[in-house]
Amino acid sequence: MSAEGLIRLERVMHDGTKVKAQASGKSFRREQTLREHLEQARGRVRTMGDPRQEEVSGRQARARERLEQALEEMQKLQAAQPGRKPRQERRVSETDPEARFMKQPGGGYAPSPNLQISTDAAHVLIVGVSVTQSANDEGQLPPALDEVRRNLGRLPQQVVADAGFTTRETILEMAERGVDFIGGTVEAGKRSQPRPGIDPAFRAAALGYEAERDTYRCPTGKELLPRGIPRRRVGVLHHVYQPQAGDCHSCAFRGKCCAGAAARRILRAEDVPVVAAFVAKMRTEAAKAIYRLRGAVAEFPNAWLKAKIGLRQFRVRGLKKVRCEALWACLAYNFSQWVRLRWKVRLAEAQS
Repeated sequence: MSAEGLIRLERVMHDGTKVKAQASGKSFRREQTLREHLEQARGRVRTMGDPRQEEVSGRQARARERLEQALEEMQKLQAAQPGRKPRQERRVSETDPEARFMKQPGGGYAPSPNLQISTDAAHVLIVGVSVTQSANDEGQLPPALDEVRRNLGRLPQQVVADAGFTTRETILEMAERGVDFIGGTVEAGKRSQPRPGIDPAFRAAALGYEAERDTYRCPTGKELLPRGIPRRRVGVLHHVYQPQAGDCHSCAFRGKCCAGAAARRILRAEDVPVVAAFVAKMRTEAAKAIYRLRGAVAEFPNAWLKAKIGLRQFRVRGLKKVRCEALWACLAYNFSQWVRLRWKVRLAEAQS
């Protein structure tokens, strides 16, 4: 299809979808239960004799291997999410240890892999497929482009993805790779809460920021000057402003403005130039028009796979096998599109 000009990589639309795993929610167990079941399985195998002999059940051996893999996945889960959930509350499936609970498109949660599909916009053909354990799409666009490059030897000129993929980290990486990125709204950063005790009339929003001088001015007329730019978050600059030494010490409004601190301190957040340029670009009508095309291109293969061949639940277990099934499904989709775009056209020309 590339040789026939059907795949151009001028514009690629990317989207992710949840497909249910071949695992029941009831198969998820806590670490202590997994260890108990593994010990029982090992004891069962020991009573049956040498595991290399034919008398030992292959089913029992596979069950033990899955339990060992489940404990390994539990360790990975605990290392990746050290503070999100108490260790004793985390669970892993005994039948498909690599499955993760994810929110479903129709609502609710179910064990699922996250299927990522990149689609060339020229003729709506799939150019990249990957499967991940991540429950959300944040950070999944760079690996998806790596998959496209492995398949076709080069990166697309432009990639379009929704707000779930649009982070400052992704914006910076797309710029570094030389790929024109069209995405959703950049995720809003958490605003720093004002220090308790500061009167509303003395909060940063109420103080006058003078852009030309890059200073704040308090109600008494004193200036808060820039004191540095600490690096706190990727893609964001936090400018620090403080008054001259001693300005706050004898101020009559110190109790309302400083809230017990020795001097007032203000943080002003600002996107780095690359992110600011992306935000400005996405406000243009041209970028908005391209973004509106995303749904019809990126979501169509997902709908086709689920409606035409019933890919609403994988039939195999484990990420490697799941990815293989996803590849076969996407190849079937591409072949059907080739039949529509080329084979039927050639057949009609031959019969005319």
